[in-house]
Amino acid sequence: MDKMQTKTGLLFGSFDPIHIGHLVIAEFLLHHAGLDEVWFVVSPHNPLKVAEQIIEIKHRVQMTRLAISGYTAFKLCEVELDLPQPSYTIDTLELLRKTYRKRTFNLIIGSDNLAEFHRWRDFEKILEQFKLLVYPRLPIRQTPFDQYKSVTLVQAPIIEISSTYIRNMFSENKCARAMIPGLVYDYIIEHKLYVRS
Repeated sequence: MDKMQTKTGLLFGSFDPIHIGHLVIAEFLLHHAGLDEVWFVVSPHNPLKVAEQIIEIKHRVQMTRLAISGYTAFKLCEVELDLPQPSYTIDTLELLRKTYRKRTFNLIIGSDNLAEFHRWRDFEKILEQFKLLVYPRLPIRQTPFDQYKSVTLVQAPIIEISSTYIRNMFSENKCARAMIPGLVYDYIIEHKLYVRS
């Protein structure tokens, strides 16, 4: 590998909403996995999720932009907004590799996603061509992919915060301020997101 290449971690997500758990994992991997940058790739529609349940993409992009402002090594990646929907990770990875030839891309996923990795389109190709950095999510369970040479299980902090939990907190009119960056919280309140009509 070219020593001058920038080692870039890709954290894909709906970010509906982005929360402090995403930032903790990204910062941990930045410093403990030898990454130069972490890109937050906002996915308009995860093929394994129901599109109608997801907040409008413009809000998720802006919340992500606000959350990572001030982190010089964190970047917003909007590449999937211009791809056919639903977008597939393999297509995005191949496009990024072709577009940014001086970067090596590492896919960042939770162990819960690794357990379901066989459901991803062309998962074999991803394992063959890209490195995966896998952070723990409860419950911890072994997967057929744990021993792959392209898979690194990272002993990152276990963050039991989810976007689903935060959305439920808002819908029940409960405070979730401590779980999301301040600018994101203010944006949610201003635009009345996640509240029951």
